[in-house]
Amino acid sequence: MNRREFSKHATLMGAAGLVLGASPLAQAQGMAPVEGTNYVRLSQRAPVSAPAGKIEVVEFFWYGCPHCHHFDPALSAWAAKLPADVAFRRVPVAFRENPFVIHQKLYFTLEGMGLLGSLHMKVFNAIHEQQMKLDTVDAITDYLVKQGVDKDKFLAMFNSFGMQNKVKQARALAEAYRIDGVPTLGIQGQYFTSVSLNGTPDKTLATVNFLVDKVRKGK
Repeated sequence: MNRREFSKHATLMGAAGLVLGASPLAQAQGMAPVEGTNYVRLSQRAPVSAPAGKIEVVEFFWYGCPHCHHFDPALSAWAAKLPADVAFRRVPVAFRENPFVIHQKLYFTLEGMGLLGSLHMKVFNAIHEQQMKLDTVDAITDYLVKQGVDKDKFLAMFNSFGMQNKVKQARALAEAYRIDGVPTLGIQGQYFTSVSLNGTPDKTLATVNFLVDKVRKGK
């Protein structure tokens, strides 16, 4: 989903389904991913926060994006089997103030509270399968309390000064990667790829693996 689609469908956060682009011929024939077709090389490198010796993969996403919801199960399964030299993390994007920033803070608060494992996919499902409008602080808080989350602890972290810094850092990284649609994956500050460039989640992750290997070999 790109910026134009976000604007057009701002009130349709519960929309379901994934609109896929045509499958690139190179991958359809089992060939290696092609630069400019299946992935893009950044003209200027983006910052990397992974420890030395690790190859960083970043998924840029939004909880309200149906494409991201569709992609997440395949991405999570891929992330669970990463080799030791790959560091994966998610970064929520904000193409405008609301509800994007609220969702950014929601993700980072769940991360800070150690609740992503139990609640990340539940939030996606609440929005896209249960048609819940989690687009205000009150709606989000009410939902999380029903999931057993401590309201006071959640709000304290959600509204903290440190949270504002996380939001700023997320915005800066998305700008460095030139993100204009999600889900998009950045690799070691050098490349990005997406489902729209590859056609399916599996082909997208195959391209990510290809790019990780390029970085690993210093190409």
